[in-house]
Amino acid sequence: MTQELVKIGKTEVMSTSLGLGTNAVGGYNLFPDLNDKTGVEIVETGLRNGIKLLDTAYVYGLGHSEELVGQAIKTFDRHKIVLATKGAHDFSTGQEVIRNDPNFLIDQVEASLKRLGTDYLDIYYIHFPDKTTPKADAVGALQKLREQGKIRAIGLSNFSLAQIKAANADGYVDVVEDEFSLLHQDNARELMPYLKENQISFVPYFPLASGLLTGKYRQTASFEQDDIRSQIADFNQPRFGEALKAVDKIRPIAQRHGATVTQIILAWYMQNPLISVVIPGAKRPEQVIDNAKAMQITLSREEYQAIDDAFAWFKDEKSGKSLADPD
Repeated sequence: MTQELVKIGKTEVMSTSLGLGTNAVGGYNLFPDLNDKTGVEIVETGLRNGIKLLDTAYVYGLGHSEELVGQAIKTFDRHKIVLATKGAHDFSTGQEVIRNDPNFLIDQVEASLKRLGTDYLDIYYIHFPDKTTPKADAVGALQKLREQGKIRAIGLSNFSLAQIKAANADGYVDVVEDEFSLLHQDNARELMPYLKENQISFVPYFPLASGLLTGKYRQTASFEQDDIRSQIADFNQPRFGEALKAVDKIRPIAQRHGATVTQIILAWYMQNPLISVVIPGAKRPEQVIDNAKAMQITLSREEYQAIDDAFAWFKDEKSGKSLADPD
């Protein structure tokens, strides 16, 4: 079964509805014990298994993820790949500073192009909003780069709805990336409907909620104080218990399809009309192969609704973000 491609915003960029998040490809500052060779294999495996969109960022390894992605795509047809990267972090002073000023963004795009070994980016996101730059000015700088053929679609990541509206004053914004999962549905209330109404694509990150939606956890699981999961609300009661109760309701659907819970959850995102592309990450090539199989699953209307209903508890919960934004 050939998967239908989805259009990014009002652009000509077309992607599969499943992409690959690459923060564990070269993101040595985010994950311990990463292997560069494995990182390259993860990207190559995604492309070989029908995934078109690769999502990276400067801050994943301070450019190293981009370098590894660039290395991985060399033997593939660049025009069949949707390459997305992000920038906003400035470490030139030794401290992390978030910047959206036009000259900085232009320099960031040029640096990303070099690291990725390409002469154009399909999507460039402003990774985080800063506190001072007028948002329409920041997007205006990217629009100039689009006119030069260096960017095909303009994106925003981690922007509030008010900031997105300000940034889109001239109608240049094509895609927004932010947190959304069946456990974190805050953005489904106002943000995602606004984007749909304005032909702006939505790309959710953390779709598997740090593994909680994969079916690998049991109610008896506990986490020591030095385990980072003990500091995350999703891994504490009542959220942890409610999440696992909901996941248990997905298991019969997975069995009917001869699929894993993860594949069924990803299929639900791909059929959600408010979502354009879902971008689960992977630490091993085998995970990419398993995730790609979700593109072959079509849920019935009843199954889609049953999954939606299973997580109804989380629709009423204001969950906030899993990780704090940088200041």
